Amino acid sequence: MRLFNKLTSLVILILIFGILLIIMNIYELQKVRVEQIHLHQKSTKIMSTNKSSSKRILSEKLSRVVWIRGKKLETGYLNNVFNVFKYLGYSTFAHQILKWDVLWSHDYPFLELDVLNKLKPHQKVNHFPGSGFITNKVSLATTPFDFIPKAFKLPEEVNAFKEHIKQFPDKLWVQKSNSHRGIKILSIKDMDFTKGGSFIQEYVANPLLIDGQKFDVGIYTILTSIDPLRVYVLESDALFRFCPEKYYPFDPSNPNKYIVEDNYTPMWEMPAFSKVFYQNYSFKESFNCYLRSQGRNPDNVWNKIKAAIISVYLEKEKNIFQMTQSYKSSRNFFEMVRFDFVLDKYYNIYLMEANMSPNLASGHHHLNTRLYEHVIYNLLKLVGIGTLSSLHFPNIIPTNDVEVSDVDINVFSDQCISQECENFGCKRWECRLCSYCMTSSEKLIFKVAYLEHKTRESCQRIFPPSAGNFQEMQSKVQAIFSQLNDANKLITLWFLGKCQQDLSWCH
Repeated sequence: MRLFNKLTSLVILILIFGILLIIMNIYELQKVRVEQIHLHQKSTKIMSTNKSSSKRILSEKLSRVVWIRGKKLETGYLNNVFNVFKYLGYSTFAHQILKWDVLWSHDYPFLELDVLNKLKPHQKVNHFPGSGFITNKVSLATTPFDFIPKAFKLPEEVNAFKEHIKQFPDKLWVQKSNSHRGIKILSIKDMDFTKGGSFIQEYVANPLLIDGQKFDVGIYTILTSIDPLRVYVLESDALFRFCPEKYYPFDPSNPNKYIVEDNYTPMWEMPAFSKVFYQNYSFKESFNCYLRSQGRNPDNVWNKIKAAIISVYLEKEKNIFQMTQSYKSSRNFFEMVRFDFVLDKYYNIYLMEANMSPNLASGHHHLNTRLYEHVIYNLLKLVGIGTLSSLHFPNIIPTNDVEVSDVDINVFSDQCISQECENFGCKRWECRLCSYCMTSSEKLIFKVAYLEHKTRESCQRIFPPSAGNFQEMQSKVQAIFSQLNDANKLITLWFLGKCQQDLSWCH
């Protein structure tokens, strides 16, 4: 009996010990499980964080930044600029930040910003150094062209003006300044001949009237390169502004009859255009429709305007080029200028002014929003800012073969494999565009020009000249070739070569 009790106690102890071991094992297993779950959660969190960080870094790489600079931005006069940049995926800032890809400055920035001397290759600025040679009212008005009304700079040319009016006593004159405010026809006795920075300009008599009102036409023009020269216009549309009062009975003391200012009458309020405009046609097509109804060919007007713009840029090209020499590269700059023309009743065109940073605010005339955003979008696409490459690659200037390669820019294959080029090498103009003659910098120029052509959207190149077909373009090139500098000769020949390959390049 005693032995039985001892055995029973031993068994109970063994059972208790076993149970304790099982409990301890369960505890350890649970502890290991908890630790594994914790480690898994931590690992998942780290992976999630890494993914989030990768997305953030990728987003930062893809996001481009525009610094939009101007006074009193809170008034909203650059809202359309902000809107288009946001549409293109840019982060917009109204103040200077450390890293920016595009500077859109309403004011001329070169007299104020030292940072423009240290631009990186991918950074773009919406003004060209020296563009004031075109947009300065005095400088432009006193340029001797038939399509610019004769003008005399004050006070330097007072005597010349007085001699001129002796020969033409019946002409009317206006006195203007760079501010282009308060313009009106003045009698000679009311003019201030001592006022510096101003000029006296002949008034364009017999203006073309539509619905009895005088008007002007604003042409949006884009300079993408100065060396060599490349100039485009927005082909799809233009700005039309009408004087707020009918021209007759004429009263020189009432500028509302003959001067276009901020209180102008928009096209859609003019009876001659309202029907076609409100059927969703552009301003330009509405005007073209009116001209055709009058038995006129609109192309005659537009061709005169384009020829005038080309003449201005070729005249001022050297001045602008000289100003760009203070900077690392002129490729950082582009410029959109609005050239304002008036027509007389004989459909002659006259250039009145060229506006740097033209008005793009549609607060006063809301229906202009479509035009202004169309202008900005096409401008940015043309200069490479609104393209996929500007969002995905570190350098807007092409350095890869994905978008454009040497194959894309080679022209005149028959000439380049001819015995003539083999014998004379690269000394002759006919052979200068052969691949083995082009320098690396020339190839880069042609690649940028190639991309401009591909991304130009509604813009048309007017210099180097374009034409409807190869023969017409060839004729234009021959007519102007001797007048061009070497850089312009080469780019003009190159566009001729592309036109020969593909007629779409002739336009």
